[in-house]
Amino acid sequence: MRPFFRASACAIVALALLSTPVLAAELTVSAAASLTNAFTELKAIFEKSHPNVMLHMNFAASNPLLKQIVEGAPVDVFASADQATMDKAAQGGCIDPASRRNFALNTLVLIVPRGAKHSPAAPADLAGADYARIGVGNPASVPAGRYTRESLMSLGLWDGLRSKMVMGASVRQVLDYVSRAEVDAGFVYATDARKGADKVDTVLTMSGHTPVEYPIARLKNAANAKDADAFIALVLSPEGQNVLAKYGFSAPGK
Repeated sequence: MRPFFRASACAIVALALLSTPVLAAELTVSAAASLTNAFTELKAIFEKSHPNVMLHMNFAASNPLLKQIVEGAPVDVFASADQATMDKAAQGGCIDPASRRNFALNTLVLIVPRGAKHSPAAPADLAGADYARIGVGNPASVPAGRYTRESLMSLGLWDGLRSKMVMGASVRQVLDYVSRAEVDAGFVYATDARKGADKVDTVLTMSGHTPVEYPIARLKNAANAKDADAFIALVLSPEGQNVLAKYGFSAPGK
């Protein structure tokens, strides 16, 4: 009986191993903070169609994400909120240039706390006493801050408002400042204002800046190039574009 028992035990162990899900691969996507909600939903869609892949999402301002990549962070896909940061990634040899695609457009807006006493009718109103603190993404690291600087400089307002500015480490941090009424107004993307619509009011759409266009690319040294390409394909697909549209993004220009 003993040989039979051993064979049966081995068969049971083998069956148990076969029935246990095995993660064949891992995939890491670093994406701009403004993509948090849309990419979190895309993550669920991707994992459903790729059950043997563990997808990790890393959200932050675009420049810090690039810094992590340059310093050796194990990233497979990079999605930036501006072309300038992706250009730096390309110039540094971080991405495969053939994989780079534009996948979404956004809009820069001015918001105030929901139900605020004062709402600027024009950007120049921010110079008034009613707006002592203005939330802005730090232009040194946050694309939304750079778009804001461009817009206000085109109006001749940047220098005059700098003393009022409270710099955020990401566009989502600026949204939080306004949501909690820690600042009197703030500059964020329309998608962020939409997310926080229960706590903020959008009062102005800004102009005078380069288009808020989002590029995505596979890292040159991606450990999982196959699944990286599959994730990018999902983002660019009709299904992916519908998810982005759901969160307020528009399709990129051709």
